[in-house]
Amino acid sequence: MNTNISKNNISSIVTKEPKVTKKKLQDYGWAYLMIAPTIIGLIILNIWPIFYTLNLSFHQNGDFGSSGQFVGLANYKRLLSDPNVGSATLNTFKYTLVSVPICIILSLLIAVLLNTKIKGKTIYRTIYFLPVIAAPAAIAMVWKWLFNADFGLINYLLSLVGIHGPNWITSPDTALISLIIIGIWSGIGYNMVIFLAGLQDIPKTFYEAADIDGAGPFSKFFNITIPLISPTMFFVVMTSIISSLQVFDYIYMLWGTDTIGLEYTQSLVFLFYKNSFLMNDKGYGSAIAMFLLVIILIITVIQLKLQKKWVHYQ
Repeated sequence: MNTNISKNNISSIVTKEPKVTKKKLQDYGWAYLMIAPTIIGLIILNIWPIFYTLNLSFHQNGDFGSSGQFVGLANYKRLLSDPNVGSATLNTFKYTLVSVPICIILSLLIAVLLNTKIKGKTIYRTIYFLPVIAAPAAIAMVWKWLFNADFGLINYLLSLVGIHGPNWITSPDTALISLIIIGIWSGIGYNMVIFLAGLQDIPKTFYEAADIDGAGPFSKFFNITIPLISPTMFFVVMTSIISSLQVFDYIYMLWGTDTIGLEYTQSLVFLFYKNSFLMNDKGYGSAIAMFLLVIILIITVIQLKLQKKWVHYQ
C-alpha cells in the first residue's frame, strides 16, 4: 500500500477558512456604525477625562486655565499631608459604611413585601421610586426645611413628645447623620426596583417545594431568596458603594461652600470641587480625584474577589 501523500492531497484535506464575503463586510460595517455613537461618547466623556485628569494631577495650575508647570508627584505629596483630605476621606467612608448596608437591607425588605400579593402594590412601588426621579435640588430643599432647627417638621414632631430637637445640619453630632438619612431615603427606590427584578426571576417551584417540606417564611427567605438573588445583590452592593463614595450634590445643596457643619460632612468629591473650581487649583484637585479613583478601584477589585464566595449563579 502506498502511504505517501502528495502535497496536493494534504492541501485538500486541510479545511480552508471561509472567506469574508462582501455581504459580511457590509454587516460588520453597519454593526460598527450602530455602536459608534456609544463608543465615541464613552471615549469622549469617560476614558479621555481620566487620562486628562491624570496628566493634570502632575502639573501646577497655570494662567487662564492652562495645565501649567510640571511638578511631578508634588500634588500627591501635598495630598498625603493635607488634614482636609484625611477628614474628607473619613467622612466619605463613614457615610458609605453606614448608609449602604442600611439602604440595601431596607430596599430588600420593601422589595420582598411588594413582591407579594397585596392591594395597591403598584401605587406603593411608584411612591418608593419617586425620590429617584425627583431633582436633587428639590430633595435638598425639602430636607433642609425638615431639618431646620427653628421651624422644621422633625423638631416640631419631637417637641410634641417633649424632646428638644438638635440643630441637625450644623451640629457636629448630627450633621453626618442628616446626610446619611437623606442618602438612604433617596437610594431605596432604585435598589428596590433592581431587587424586584431579581425576585421575579426566581422560579415559584422552589417555594412550592419548600412549602411541601414545611419550611417557614424565614427559612425560605434565607435559604431560597437570598442565594438566588445574590447576583442581583452583588450588583446593588457594587453600584451603591461606588455611588456613596462619590456623594456630592446633597452636601453642596445643604451646606454650600462655607457654612457651619460642612467640615463634618465634606466628602472627597466635594473637596475635589472646592480645590478645582473655587480655589482654581486644578492640579491638586485632579490629584484628589485620582486618589478617589484608586480607592474605588481597590474596593471594586476586592468585591470581585470576594463575590466568588457568596454569589451563587444559577
